[in-house]
Amino acid sequence: MFEFRRMILIDTHTHLYVEEFKEDVDAVIARGKEQGVEKFYLPAIDSTEIPGMLALEEKYPGTCIAMMGLHPCYVKQNYREELQIVKDWLDRRSFAAVGEIGLDYYWDTQFKEQQQEAFRQQMDWALEKGMPIVIHTRNAMQETIEMVKPYAARGLKGIFHCFSGSYESAMQITQMGFMLGIGGVLTYKNAGLGEVLAQIGMEHLVLETDSPYLTPVPFRGKRNESSYLQYIVTKLSDVKQLPEAEVAAITTANAERLFGG
Repeated sequence: MFEFRRMILIDTHTHLYVEEFKEDVDAVIARGKEQGVEKFYLPAIDSTEIPGMLALEEKYPGTCIAMMGLHPCYVKQNYREELQIVKDWLDRRSFAAVGEIGLDYYWDTQFKEQQQEAFRQQMDWALEKGMPIVIHTRNAMQETIEMVKPYAARGLKGIFHCFSGSYESAMQITQMGFMLGIGGVLTYKNAGLGEVLAQIGMEHLVLETDSPYLTPVPFRGKRNESSYLQYIVTKLSDVKQLPEAEVAAITTANAERLFGG
């Protein structure tokens, strides 16, 4: 007799603690759980967002799981003070990962060198503490890969979050032992990500929403949330010609392996 088994999913990247979810975060989490999302990983942004992030983690222990790091878009004049706050937290308690960290040259490049310094420093800390990293890269893919390579050679692992790059970039990333975080961009008609992922093994992929951003079709333009992970599963199932349950099982196992179950 056939036994229905609900998909178990992990959202490896969601900002549930930000202002956009202030009024209804409990309902958002409940909807995610209804769709099989059992863990919601919370990447850090900067010191102003830490209290809200940790409060949500405390309210949902084992379900909402915090990271710690300084997002490259928030590397400004005070970046050394911000990095010290990150370091103090990393020394105080455990986190799922150092993230989100990386390089972002999209908005401006005024703090390009400081972004690189902050990225290196945080990768150093991750290696010292045996933690994975979660990488944000925008308009800086190859430079980010080159910066990660020596750390990967020393055993650093992690995720290139919100991957939307080329097959060549995907190959470089996966050959370093890093995962690709796959989200709403996969559902965008002209993104070309499906053609890239068709050539990449499932063992290299994890799922994410990056909510409230990058909402998948058919909700593009509205606030994203973790319950929409199902649309990523459906699209990836189509791209890889695999049952949705298998896509869910593999990506969840990948995430658990990276973050330690």
